[in-house]
Amino acid sequence: TRDGAFKIDSNGQLVTSDGYRLMPEIILPPDVKPDSLSISQDGRVTVKFIGSDEDVEIGQIEMFRFVNPAGLQAIGENLLITTNASGEAIGGRPGFDGMGKVRQGMLEMSNVNVIQEMVNMIVAQRAYEFNSKTIQTSDSMLATAVSLKR
Repeated sequence: TRDGAFKIDSNGQLVTSDGYRLMPEIILPPDVKPDSLSISQDGRVTVKFIGSDEDVEIGQIEMFRFVNPAGLQAIGENLLITTNASGEAIGGRPGFDGMGKVRQGMLEMSNVNVIQEMVNMIVAQRAYEFNSKTIQTSDSMLATAVSLKR
């Protein structure tokens, strides 16, 4: 998945916004300070325990890349599965060996304004209709001119 909106479920596990567990699982101990969870750019997950200001690593987020990312098959809910076209998953730590970096507090959003694109599509469709009618009128006028000449 590319869904980076992680949350903590009722069992203290780090999960996606749809409730899918990360692999490998990352479980928060019960005696963690609220809001102390931190994820570094290289995927290390750290927390601070109650009574301590020291960061303690409790897990590592892994990333995967593919020889042909376009070959992945979307199965809905922001999930992808491997196919023969995509090749096998190549795992690694974020920030190393061509893997991307993790950005805590950031979400990848659509870069398309749907309303503006709909307006653009309507404008293009009307221009196409206008051009089509212009060609039809021109063709009709040419046919009339040819028939008058005879």
